[in-house]
Amino acid sequence: MKSVKNLNSQELMKSVIQRIATGPELSKNISRDEAKQAMRAILRGEVSEVRAAIFLIALRMKRETDDENLGVQDAINEEIKPKQVNAENLINIADPYDGYTRNVPSSVFVLPILSELGYACISQGVESVGPKYGCTHHLILKLLGLNVSASLEQTADRLEDESIGWGYIDQKIFAPKLFSLMNLRSEIIKRPLITTLEVLANPLISKKNHFVTGFVHKPYPPIYLMLARNAGFDSSIVIRGTEGGVVPSLRQKSIFHFYRSPDDEDESFEIDPINELDIKQDARAVPFPASISKEDKNDKIETKVDPMEVAKESLKQGMDALGGKPGIMRDCIAYCSAAISSHVSGNDVKTCYKEITRILDSGSALSRFKKI
Repeated sequence: MKSVKNLNSQELMKSVIQRIATGPELSKNISRDEAKQAMRAILRGEVSEVRAAIFLIALRMKRETDDENLGVQDAINEEIKPKQVNAENLINIADPYDGYTRNVPSSVFVLPILSELGYACISQGVESVGPKYGCTHHLILKLLGLNVSASLEQTADRLEDESIGWGYIDQKIFAPKLFSLMNLRSEIIKRPLITTLEVLANPLISKKNHFVTGFVHKPYPPIYLMLARNAGFDSSIVIRGTEGGVVPSLRQKSIFHFYRSPDDEDESFEIDPINELDIKQDARAVPFPASISKEDKNDKIETKVDPMEVAKESLKQGMDALGGKPGIMRDCIAYCSAAISSHVSGNDVKTCYKEITRILDSGSALSRFKKI
């Protein structure tokens, strides 16, 4: 058999599919290099969409190995040309790219809070993607008036401006070849491994880079931390958050997995928001108001909401909270910001939470958020 390097794209993909797509008991794993070369061929349009879809579906059906995840990530990383930012620390927040459909999102308002604390901070994402096609940071910030198609250079300028210090970068800007697979992913329907890997993009880098994302299912934290190291992040924190995002539940203890140096072992800790931070709320996250229309399908198994309605509500409540208004939105923003700040600074979460409530009371983060 020829080595991977001696196979053309068609030969490689045929060989890979023959091994990974033979059922739950007979499928074989492929090497990191094979996964990288196959994904590289997909990104460069060197194989048909049919073969690309089979590759992604077959990996998911047999369950991806660490080497397969790393190999596909290697190919994605190759396509991203990072821009240097003149900042001591840069926090990269990656909420689920497919957005929110069960709660009003609050995480985008963490950006100006962290910037007010002196950290350059970015969100990354897309306007809309499956399987949820929910409300995203892109939609909320577009309503605010931010240029959600800003270049890496324009976003870097915002981060280096001490009066702003936060920004958003869209996948179509920093990884256009990956973004071009959106239609294919819609046809696949089920969640391919790209959904896990794309949030780990590292398009803007500073002296020290911190990655933040969320999870729901227990197997994911060690995978995310492994991949964060491979993406070049100096530290990472993975948060058990509502809808898989970075904002923890207000009604129960949440677990946080992290490393503060790439050479460190993975660690974890818990925060009890009720007893440690004195947060008293009846809901886990910001609930939909009655004004947001819902469409129930399949005997209420699936609930649809208009993402733009959710974005409008999120922007209204978020700006109120940044302006000092108490309530569940403010508590979500403060709790998430305190957890991230504690991870990056090394200070205890109670101290961070106290400082963040002071910032919210002052309204300074709202002024920073409005600078578009």
